[in-house]
Amino acid sequence: MTVLAAGEVSPGLLGFVVVAVLGFALYMLIKSMNKQMSKIQVPREHEQDSDQAEPAQASAQASGKAARGADDKAGK
Repeated sequence: MTVLAAGEVSPGLLGFVVVAVLGFALYMLIKSMNKQMSKIQVPREHEQDSDQAEPAQASAQASGKAARGADDKAGK
């Protein structure tokens, strides 16, 4: 059995394999994250404004029809 000094110890092949596997796993995780992030559709500012205006117009039209219907029933 040989005794090594503290400065002569190295990680060896096992250390290299562990670091290589961790590096490869990190690469695959980042690649997957970029794929998932590209699937996200972020609405633009002008799209948000038009999306908020459409439901408001639809509810205003619906309330207008309801008010006219109530007036028709009251008028009879």
